[in-house]
Amino acid sequence: MVTRRHFVSSAGLAMLGATFAPRIAFAAAPTDKRFVFIIQRGAADGLGTLVPYGDPAYAAVRGVLADGQHQKLDGMFGLHPMLTQSAAMFRSKEALFAHAVASPYRDRSHFDGQNVLETGGAQAYAVKDGWLNRLLTVLPQGDNRAIAIAATVPMALRGPVEVASYAPSALPDATDDLLARVTQLYQGDAQLHGLWEQAMATRTLTGDLSADDGRNAAATGALAAKLLAPADGARIAMIETGGWDTHSGQQARLGAQLRGLDAMVAAIKTGMGPAWKDTMVLVATEFGRTVAVNGTGGTDHGTASAAMLFGGGVKGGRVLADWPGLAAANLYEGRDLKPTTSLDGFIAGAVAAHFAIDPARTVAALFPKAGAVKAVEGLV
Repeated sequence: MVTRRHFVSSAGLAMLGATFAPRIAFAAAPTDKRFVFIIQRGAADGLGTLVPYGDPAYAAVRGVLADGQHQKLDGMFGLHPMLTQSAAMFRSKEALFAHAVASPYRDRSHFDGQNVLETGGAQAYAVKDGWLNRLLTVLPQGDNRAIAIAATVPMALRGPVEVASYAPSALPDATDDLLARVTQLYQGDAQLHGLWEQAMATRTLTGDLSADDGRNAAATGALAAKLLAPADGARIAMIETGGWDTHSGQQARLGAQLRGLDAMVAAIKTGMGPAWKDTMVLVATEFGRTVAVNGTGGTDHGTASAAMLFGGGVKGGRVLADWPGLAAANLYEGRDLKPTTSLDGFIAGAVAAHFAIDPARTVAALFPKAGAVKAVEGLV
């Protein structure tokens, strides 16, 4: 029998009350820790990713999407069959999953939901900078280097700390002669010289990854690792992924998306080498999808979803879930998986433990406008 308070963890979800201090505590010493945020734009289906096959109502409410194809993690949850390398990391205790999580946002608009997720606010557009940029203000100076694997800097990384962005170009590579001429041109410019030097350093780190390679998920993960692994590389990175809005034909489309995500995370692990032990990868989406399947074999905008943590220091091999149940009486507004754990609290707990920053003060820095957020403990 599945109860509402089903914890798939020996310790369950330990919570630490968040108290707000007048000053933010900076990390005491330089760190070798790396952190990657992979955002799933479009509202990824948590019920299809982390399958609650042990819920008595699951098969009936999911209909054609409940095909029984999952990799069993425990007596309650299974992982989508395309997440093979993620499942291997779970078995080696390098992956931890959380279910029924959500940001404070409840109105099912992609743009607004992503803004709340990325700014760490309580409502859309109330906060003007991103929680990931605010994290940079807490890290020791010199370790607050960040890069977006994107054409432009995403909202989560915007703020007072300068952040770089890099995306492979479809244009032909510039010749060495042209690059040398531009370097010479900017030599005497106090502002442009520094920016150009940073761009050339990033180009060197990315090596021979071509534009074609950069279009697939595994190459994007490898690119992120190239930028993070060096001693003088970035410490924070953000990767944007799209295509998670599965209103129709979800079975095939979600499988393809998850196969790419799986390859991306595996490539980050491989590329980081020994530094994987100091690396954490967070995967999260703006909200989940409806429990019921619509008439086109897809699902519509919902509320709670699943989040993932990967890394050599993660206390993995667990699924954390204060499971609300999928029976009709337990659904949020009669249609969605009910949120029982704060995504903000999950992020704050992960970041605080990873970088050895006080949890309450991490909450105050990253989510100051999100209400009474509590940092989830025991993730690292």
